[in-house]
Amino acid sequence: MTTRRTTLASFPGAARAAVLRRPTLCAALLCLLSFAAHVIAQRAAEVSMVDLLVYRAEGWAARTGGDLYDLRATVYDLPNTYPPFAALVFTPLTLVSAGTLKALAVAVNLGLVVVLAHLALRLVGRPLAVPRPAAVLALSALAVWCEPVWTTFRWGQINLLVTVLVLWDLTRRQGHRWAGVGTGIAAGIKVTPALFVVFLAVAGLVEAVRRVRSGHGAWNEPLRRAATGTAAFAATVVSAAALLPRDTHRFWTEILVATDRPGFVAGTGNQNLLGVLARALHTTEPGLWWTVAAALVACTGLATAAAAQLAGDRMPNGRAWAAVVCAVTALLVSPVSWSHHWVWAVPLVLLLGVEAQRRRDARWAWGAVLSGLVFCSFMIWYVPHATPDRPELHQNVGQMLLSGAYPVLGLAVLAVAARLAVRAWRSAPPEPPEPRGLPRQRETGTAYVRG
Repeated sequence: MTTRRTTLASFPGAARAAVLRRPTLCAALLCLLSFAAHVIAQRAAEVSMVDLLVYRAEGWAARTGGDLYDLRATVYDLPNTYPPFAALVFTPLTLVSAGTLKALAVAVNLGLVVVLAHLALRLVGRPLAVPRPAAVLALSALAVWCEPVWTTFRWGQINLLVTVLVLWDLTRRQGHRWAGVGTGIAAGIKVTPALFVVFLAVAGLVEAVRRVRSGHGAWNEPLRRAATGTAAFAATVVSAAALLPRDTHRFWTEILVATDRPGFVAGTGNQNLLGVLARALHTTEPGLWWTVAAALVACTGLATAAAAQLAGDRMPNGRAWAAVVCAVTALLVSPVSWSHHWVWAVPLVLLLGVEAQRRRDARWAWGAVLSGLVFCSFMIWYVPHATPDRPELHQNVGQMLLSGAYPVLGLAVLAVAARLAVRAWRSAPPEPPEPRGLPRQRETGTAYVRG
């Protein structure tokens, strides 16, 4: 009996020692178990992956010459809401059966979770005390259970791919020739990421003015990335116009502005300003209220992101804050931001955790923990929803707070980031550019966004 008690008592210490000796192996086992449990849970929930089937239908229409924006797919009669370039990307989905396609989508999305974790860690600077593979795998094991990621798997969505394309760009070293291409392609598939190009352009123009006033050339890194992203986006539009001219014309002149096409904007799943205002005002058309709110948030978010991007050493992790702020701004002001669009929750919560570790401040730690709970608790679905009588239009205050959790958290993040950016710019004057005639320092291989 004594031996048994001693063995049981020593188990936590032995486990901790094993983790310290082989952190990567332990993280890999944790990730494997988490992914396996996730797949089992998804199957038990009988997820439909209905959006994946809509993508397949879009690819088939593009392949056979059908009308992209008159089609209705699946038993739910779902329409196509993406640019025609997306349909070209989806054409390979028509080469396999629906069952095979669903299995492949699960495998690809699990791989993208790992890539997202890797890029998120590179965005904020990986933990120095933990090997990078161990940190990536441990974060992946946790990230797969947050609601936006879970729902991405449930519907067979492409949010992880789009987010990875943008993060790939934002974490490239300075001068990387392809930085901007991923964002342009992401915007060609799903228009909302185009706001990242706008953010880089704003930051680049501000930096250009600073450089010109100091007697230096106006060209700078954010401008170069914005130009590359714009060129890549234009290439997607031109290629789609060449192959699908009728659908391209119809999308950019009609479908793009049809905000009611994707679905019921007051629904709980619509986690943005429009959804919050629609539920708060008990109407599907908030009108001027939403226009004014979206304009204010867009201007504030872009200004904050640009300020954080250019703050340099005065704002630690400033470029990571810039990326997260731009993402949150895009999600808030978009007419439709379903909960699965919020896969940016992974770098957002990670950034708050890194700030808590750096500052040794309990308030930041609580902020990171509470943010993680918001995204992992599925709390937005605790209210009545998705019934024919539209209960979202009759919510009380408590239900509104629950169903608006993501936008409320997003606005709080914008407020915190704006305060940090203002404080950083007031702390010291901006560093002037290098004088002409002096040799430039050799570029390092560090990530572009690491502050």
